[in-house]
Amino acid sequence: MKAIFKRAVPYADDAMNLPVADVDAAIPYYEKTFGFRVMSRKDEPHKSVVLARDEIQIGLAENGGDPTQEGCFFEVDNIEAAFAEIKGKPPADSDFRIDMHGETSLRVFFEVAPDGLCYMMGQRQP
Repeated sequence: MKAIFKRAVPYADDAMNLPVADVDAAIPYYEKTFGFRVMSRKDEPHKSVVLARDEIQIGLAENGGDPTQEGCFFEVDNIEAAFAEIKGKPPADSDFRIDMHGETSLRVFFEVAPDGLCYMMGQRQP
């Protein structure tokens, strides 16, 4: 069973302009780990790529930004399935934590990409 990625929310400004040092080197990780596919590429004003999966899109760009200060929250419909896809193993209860965002409770886990971008996957809890 695969998770459905429902929403991407950037930590800072723009989920379509996430900084990486090398777009071409980053793409295989996102395809293999997250199941993204390449939608488009551009070379101007800087090299960039748009990646998509289910209901979300993100963009990686060689824009000179610091990837260790960026990333996204991905809302998923099934946190256990998302964990198994991304981490390559079944989850244990200790792999998750509960975060509160306003009135919303989310069961979450994190993945740091080799490029330094950090992603939080979360599923709303009743």
